[in-house]
Amino acid sequence: MDIQRVGIVGAGQMGNGIAHVFALAGYDVVMTDISQDSLDKARKLIDRNLTRQVSREKISQADKDTAMGRISSTMQLSDLGDTDLVIEAATERETVKTAIFEDLVPHLKPTTILTSNTSSISITRLASRTDRPEKFMGFHFMNPVPVMQLVELIRGIATDKETFDACHTVVERLGKTAATAEDFPAFIVNRILMPMINEAVYTLYEGVGNVRSIDMAMKLGTNHPMGPLELADFIGLDTCLAIMNVLHDGLADTKYRPCPLLTKYVEAGWLGRKSGRGFYDYRGDEPVPTR
Repeated sequence: MDIQRVGIVGAGQMGNGIAHVFALAGYDVVMTDISQDSLDKARKLIDRNLTRQVSREKISQADKDTAMGRISSTMQLSDLGDTDLVIEAATERETVKTAIFEDLVPHLKPTTILTSNTSSISITRLASRTDRPEKFMGFHFMNPVPVMQLVELIRGIATDKETFDACHTVVERLGKTAATAEDFPAFIVNRILMPMINEAVYTLYEGVGNVRSIDMAMKLGTNHPMGPLELADFIGLDTCLAIMNVLHDGLADTKYRPCPLLTKYVEAGWLGRKSGRGFYDYRGDEPVPTR
């Protein structure tokens, strides 16, 4: 499969990062979103992040200019019809993703590979709602996409070898490393990471430590670059809760029960950095713990 033109559904935190790395690797990119404002912001952010790479001498100014020229945007899903590969990077809600695929499929070429950047939802189940389960895969990038080296490749039960090999080749062309995961709830990274974050929230909930002490303990005690509560705010507490619910529902094990405090923060709209408050308050000059 010769993949040259890539469609990206969703221009948010993950979508713009995916567009960035694909354009830099020489692919033509069509980015779509339901909001023109989101598309405009994504393009500005990609430009800013590429400029940062130029200033650090990781790429040349010519590389940046060429990459920006490869990215186009649209609010019409049908404009992704002539792409060779589609990566869905919308909100981590199955109903949203399923609706996108149902709207998109009638416009695609028979050969187009469909993938999802989902961090936890069943690839087999998403694939079954399309006309091409054998050409459907999980293509899970880590955040921030331009920086993180790993991509999880997840086969659904029907994914064929040709599709997997094509996606693996794409990962190599991006200069990243693929880890192959089976289609079980949350795959590899989030199967391990999210229960750790959830346990950190329980540690806060039970009064074992406050926000600052928990994060400091994990940074200095285990050499993690970010504490688990700081990391949860960076990821988004709504995303953390959604993944914990997928683990709890999918594996039916009480050890994956989301902490009530995590649920309470999400109910309050305190979702982390993107909303201005989470386990830290980001509205001032410096982040301040909220507990």
